[in-house]
Amino acid sequence: MMLFPLYIDPGTGSALFSILIGASAALYFGIRALSLKLKTLFSGRNILSNAESNSKYVIYSEGKQYWNLFKPIVEEFENNKIEIRFLTSSSDDPVFESTWQYVKPEFIGEGNKAYAYLNFLGAEILLMTTPGLNVYQIKRTKRIKHYSHILHASSDATMYRLFGLDYFDSVLLTGDYQADDIRILEKNRGTPEKKLVTVGCPYLDTYSQKINSIPEEENHPFTVLVSPSWGPSALLSLYGEKLLDPLSASPWRVIIRPHPQSLKSEKTMLEKLQSRYTNNNNITWDLDRENVYSLKKADIMISDFSGIIFDYMFLQEKPVLYVKQDLDMRLYDADDIDHELWMFKTIKEAGIELHADDFSNIINLINNAKNSNLLAAARKKACNEAWFYPGEAGKRIYDFMISTVNNNA
Repeated sequence: MMLFPLYIDPGTGSALFSILIGASAALYFGIRALSLKLKTLFSGRNILSNAESNSKYVIYSEGKQYWNLFKPIVEEFENNKIEIRFLTSSSDDPVFESTWQYVKPEFIGEGNKAYAYLNFLGAEILLMTTPGLNVYQIKRTKRIKHYSHILHASSDATMYRLFGLDYFDSVLLTGDYQADDIRILEKNRGTPEKKLVTVGCPYLDTYSQKINSIPEEENHPFTVLVSPSWGPSALLSLYGEKLLDPLSASPWRVIIRPHPQSLKSEKTMLEKLQSRYTNNNNITWDLDRENVYSLKKADIMISDFSGIIFDYMFLQEKPVLYVKQDLDMRLYDADDIDHELWMFKTIKEAGIELHADDFSNIINLINNAKNSNLLAAARKKACNEAWFYPGEAGKRIYDFMISTVNNNA
């Protein structure tokens, strides 16, 4: 009997890979969630009594890094005298720094403690940036009538890990273009259509206010901002001094702002680079929590595919140079999309790709980028596509949450 090798076409193989990864993740985190629930039930401690009390409006924040996004929303609830619970996994979340009458902040712990709290929560609507609902640790419950996800970047909504948005009731978008790919995923996977509402980008609204409030520098020197993502294929890890040496020899001020995760995961690499340029007066390091001060100072940015590229383009309307990263898209929802993502298409139009053999000519590249009307037009087009309703996101999200609860009553 002759046996023929089994052939699986690339499309089917990709789908099977997605299903296998998703099923494995769902099983793993389902077992963890069940174990955690049993521990809670038999612990004899009523630690979740606050969670079980029903609320109309609830926000969950994974940490203080999301305060700039949630701030315009909770301010709308405060100004309209409507009570909202703000649950956070940061004990030092900036929400605790203000005195609120209608915003009720609460630290619910980190990791499994927070997930257990959310799995017992009762609410009319829960808004969060956390993806993977009903796939990872946070499970859907009948005690919550409506789960809403708010995007925390103006780039593609499919750049989450597999099934990141599948089980939400609604997704709040920064721009209309993000809806198209979500609809493709729903059709391909046979999942119910979510309510997709374009509301703008609240954290860009916050950043815009902050940047506009920063005074202009006197005797401002031309400034290059190096602001990459992190990991082995990110800008500083791949190239380090190969890029920074030519910049350090330039006549410009160079600000290096590592990704916050680099400070934890790539400490040795950063310390080596900091030591190399200790005596170089035009190299400075920005390790502050807020990036708006460096964004304000910068006349041009060099990055990889960090989302900060689009923040900088939209807030400052200035040029970017980028180094292309090799991403394994099989782990992301985007792998189930059969066309080029908006972010990849846009960065090619609005930015200048930087190759390693360009580093020696970096000064000429930057000088040419400064004066390009074509790049300026592409940046403006990208901003119009990805950042709707500047300055209005907080109010639009507030209106959405209010109308959703009223319609479900």
